[in-house]
Amino acid sequence: MPKVIYDVDKQRIPIKLWLEDIEDGAMEQIMNLANLPFVFKHVAVMPDSHQGYGMPIGGVLATKGYVIPNAVGVDIGCGMCAIKTSMQEITIEQIKEIMGKIRKVVPVGFNHHKENQDESLMPQTEPIGVCNREYSRALKQIGTLGGGNHFIELQKGSDGFIWVMIHSGSRNLGKQVADYYNKIAVDINERYHSVVDKKQELAYLPINSPEGDSYLTEMQYCVDFALANRKLMMENIKACVYEVIKEVSFEPMINIAHNYAVMEHHFDSDVMIHRKGATLAREGTIGIIPGSQGTKSYIVKGLGNPESFNSCSHGAGRKMGRGQAIKNLNLAEEIKKLNDQNIVHAIRSAQDLDEASGAYKDIDVVMKNQSDLVEIVVELNPLGVIKG
Repeated sequence: MPKVIYDVDKQRIPIKLWLEDIEDGAMEQIMNLANLPFVFKHVAVMPDSHQGYGMPIGGVLATKGYVIPNAVGVDIGCGMCAIKTSMQEITIEQIKEIMGKIRKVVPVGFNHHKENQDESLMPQTEPIGVCNREYSRALKQIGTLGGGNHFIELQKGSDGFIWVMIHSGSRNLGKQVADYYNKIAVDINERYHSVVDKKQELAYLPINSPEGDSYLTEMQYCVDFALANRKLMMENIKACVYEVIKEVSFEPMINIAHNYAVMEHHFDSDVMIHRKGATLAREGTIGIIPGSQGTKSYIVKGLGNPESFNSCSHGAGRKMGRGQAIKNLNLAEEIKKLNDQNIVHAIRSAQDLDEASGAYKDIDVVMKNQSDLVEIVVELNPLGVIKG
């Protein structure tokens, strides 16, 4: 059950948190959300929550009549996909060979494909505005991993099978859309003397305005592009697995996004649900909650808890900022953790510590805190990791 915070002298609506400890900066952002004049019912905060821009990662917000670009974030449509293979065993040598092949066909970090990819793989809706402007670049970005916390993992499931998992988003396309419409929102809010302080980074657009309508259209294109991006990567990864393991088959891909806004029906009202680092957990929905390098990930089934607006966490969540992790974590200790588990990993130098397990919250605690939001279907232990 969530912890409820409600002080009538300090906030408009209640805050419901599925965690005990949260950093001061994130809590300040949550209070800002709870005082927005158009926010509906309550603010839901998932157990992986930490400070973001304007709205914390791991936040779920329902609004009436408005959409907030910063409550979706810059990596629009970022999410997870996973496939179960027919393999029940795989050797470290095979993992290394597969990962070597993956690195040749899936660009990581700031790298893109040198050639345009097949246009039939792109979203089949007509791009407008920013998406149209960036379309030619996106043709080289589709099928690429990106950087930060994006990853490709080979995993061993509690069901006895080997799995492949990807975390990635809409690449530069989503950032361009987010930045463009956030600037428009800031300009409109200033022009009409919004009661929301600009310093809160929560500029908003009316959903029935030309600007709001265009943002929602372009946001959905980015969500579709992010899925297309993951699909192409997964097809290329499957081809790499085929080259090493001749006799292998794959089940249909599970996909779930965690940065988007969508109109849904909650508490007898149609509201714009913003999920920023949070995933849909409607009753029966199959989802993915990743851990970190060296810790478990989970295939889950949603329980449809109305108090969370049918949502759950999108991962373990950071407990350290990137710079803080690089400064404070011990490189030898983090490498030893992974080596002791025989994980083929991506930590080579101190600069890689921003994505070490020690930079993230305890995934076991996160899962325990949301036992009323999801049911665990399969536990997945990492075998090999490629980081962006």
